[in-house]
Amino acid sequence: MAITIPLPTDEELSAEAREVLAALPPLNVFRMMAAVPSSFRPLLDFAASLLLQGAFDPRQRELAILRVAHVTRAPYEWTQHERLARNLGVTDAEIAAIAVDGPVTGLDVDGTLLCRVADEISRDVRLSDAALAALVQRYGVGPATELILCVSYFNMLSRFLESTRVPLEGADVLGTRTPAEIGRDAGRG
Repeated sequence: MAITIPLPTDEELSAEAREVLAALPPLNVFRMMAAVPSSFRPLLDFAASLLLQGAFDPRQRELAILRVAHVTRAPYEWTQHERLARNLGVTDAEIAAIAVDGPVTGLDVDGTLLCRVADEISRDVRLSDAALAALVQRYGVGPATELILCVSYFNMLSRFLESTRVPLEGADVLGTRTPAEIGRDAGRG
């Protein structure tokens, strides 16, 4: 028998957590976060600040998130963000280029830089001087800092998902929704 942390049942959650979950897509990641009541809403707010209120291009951001999921070997994160990336127009060829072992070379200059940033933060914890300089030169200080925070958040999330062993849902619960649409539906966008 595989060891897992079970997803909390509705009976194990507070009324507030159940109410919040009811406004979100029925994703197991949200349910597992709800198992930590003091962090549940702050984690959702933090994710929303990155995915819904940030200035970084959502499509480009998804390239970096997918690369984090690949590098950290987080199939749950990969599956959900592959759907979100496709919904934002990321192509099959781009997704295949991100899912390679070793440096990403099959993307445009921006995509390659975003994946390099995701690689270095995920594997080395710290960006190299060259990657940081390239990121700041390309996007500016504010967007570069936002991307670094986003990549760092998704590194934390992949470790949480994999360590608790959050299972994939049995069906595609995201459909054609983008992060902004999910946020709007949940009253956050």
